[in-house]
Amino acid sequence: MTEKTRHKSLSTDQTEILALIERWAAAVRNEDRAGIRADHDSELLMFDVPPPLLSKGLDAYMATWETFFSRAEKPVAFDFRDVKITAGTDVAFATAIGQCVDVDANGKREELQFRLTMCFCKIGGRWRVLHEHHSLPAE
Repeated sequence: MTEKTRHKSLSTDQTEILALIERWAAAVRNEDRAGIRADHDSELLMFDVPPPLLSKGLDAYMATWETFFSRAEKPVAFDFRDVKITAGTDVAFATAIGQCVDVDANGKREELQFRLTMCFCKIGGRWRVLHEHHSLPAE
């Protein structure tokens, strides 16, 4: 996260969502599967860059992380900048630019910048991720 994002005046809900995103990113960097799934709803829908392009449900979502970890440079880089959060009473969304490093089967290293959109619902007083969308800029 950028310093500007951290020091900007945020509402309580925005602060909670920013903390959720930071926990999730840290869990990815640590390859902590339980941490990755902790704030995601069982009915999650995700659009991703590599196949499958659409994952429905938490188990399908978690399976995509095995593909990611098999190709990620170690230690895993997974960081965000330009995080923007819009939060209502019980629905919110966040956008950000992410960075990770892919290593293909031939060992070729590629730094990737990707777009992230996350949609949240407050369920039982707690923010949960219901939708996640990762995309790469078209070349």
